[in-house]
Amino acid sequence: MDRTAIEEQGVPGYKLMQRAAKAAFSVAKEYYPRAGRWQVVCGGGNNAGDGYLLARLAAHDGIVVSVAAIIDPDKLSGDAATAYLDFAADGGIVVPWSDSLDESAELLVDAMLGSGLDRDLSGDFAHAVQLMNAHTAPIHALDIASGINADTGSVMGSAVKADLTTTFVALKPGLFLGSGPEHCGAVTFDSLGIDAELLSGISPLYRRLDSKSLRSFLPRRNRVAHKGDFGHVLVVGGGPGMPGAAQLCAEAALRSGAGRVSLATHPDHAALIPTVRPELMSHGVESGEQLLALLKTADVVAFGPGLGQSEWADELYAVLADYDGVAVWDADALNMLAKTPTKMPKRVITPHPGEAARLLQTDSSAIQADRPAALASLLDKYGGTIVLKGAGTLVSAQSGPPYVCTAGNPGMAAPGMGDVLTGIIAALLANGHELSIAASVGVEVHARAGDIAATSGERGMLASDLLGALRQVLNR
Repeated sequence: MDRTAIEEQGVPGYKLMQRAAKAAFSVAKEYYPRAGRWQVVCGGGNNAGDGYLLARLAAHDGIVVSVAAIIDPDKLSGDAATAYLDFAADGGIVVPWSDSLDESAELLVDAMLGSGLDRDLSGDFAHAVQLMNAHTAPIHALDIASGINADTGSVMGSAVKADLTTTFVALKPGLFLGSGPEHCGAVTFDSLGIDAELLSGISPLYRRLDSKSLRSFLPRRNRVAHKGDFGHVLVVGGGPGMPGAAQLCAEAALRSGAGRVSLATHPDHAALIPTVRPELMSHGVESGEQLLALLKTADVVAFGPGLGQSEWADELYAVLADYDGVAVWDADALNMLAKTPTKMPKRVITPHPGEAARLLQTDSSAIQADRPAALASLLDKYGGTIVLKGAGTLVSAQSGPPYVCTAGNPGMAAPGMGDVLTGIIAALLANGHELSIAASVGVEVHARAGDIAATSGERGMLASDLLGALRQVLNR
């Protein structure tokens, strides 16, 4: 995209660098208006050039600023060398790297490496990361936190833990995947004025759902609609002693607009469900044969919440393993699927990293190290639509790039959140959306409801807190 702007739009590379520095400087002033002493840590290449020009702008603004140069600036070339020379010509202070930072700095700027990193950090760069992370000042990263892989979000040996990142030209997947969110902090974006028409031939790696596109998938209901227009969801789960997960899933489906929701659960607690949520139709199921009768009435099946791994669960699994209707599978249904893999075109599976590891016979660290590759492997092995949960949830698409969700918060790392998500997706499927749209919209709605629920604090948030927030998201 940089090259397209330079070669076809005729924008000089140095002009783009100046725009990047101006954008980052404005953001830094907005976020840290009281920081009167800055230190910019520069490496080599264009990321360093951005840093030198930002330092120049800061000096012009009366900020006490210095640059700690890990790479000797005399060895820079191209636009980065020009940026250094302009900073030096204005009397800018450059401190050769000496294994230390300005202890009195009130803001550190990471201009070491940017988005081109392809190997683990070592030497002075690794030590600079260590010192920056130990410093008391907040860190503002340019483009992406140094040490984070811009494609996968994985940590390349070590990485800066920025409080704020200003990224340029295009959003990088690594800002939202893997360890990226933990290391990049709040993310701001500037296109640097590149004409969008010139980018029409460049395919994105991922798609996001913004508020406008979300509304397009959730139109107002017809004034003469009735509940039969919005589908029948059958939730199958809730083994002995575990009714809560299945109830959460079923209630989430109701709150997300399913016309009817039935719950096939263990007979021990079938009678208890309606006392808590009378709108649910609860059925005590003792055998696979009884489940078959209920399946005939359902438009969508949500299978797995609270299922357990008992003989009762095995019998239900034997029925649903061959079910070729529209379904969402989660929790223990996925653990059983991992033992007897099947490929189903009308199924959505929603694994978290641990479940994905079992499905792919690997470990969760391997899943997290390259989530895009894990998504592709799950799709190849199991078909249908894949929702790989976690920070930066990924959803495979029927065509085009996968979806990535950038909403949500750490408070959602709580029991039952996945059950709520399964119910939301099932309801959207029952409403008539195709698999990948229902899954991606469901993930976005779930995350935004989580953000609303977190306004009173992330710690101690419950999955049931999202139920009340769903209507706010679904009806905007």
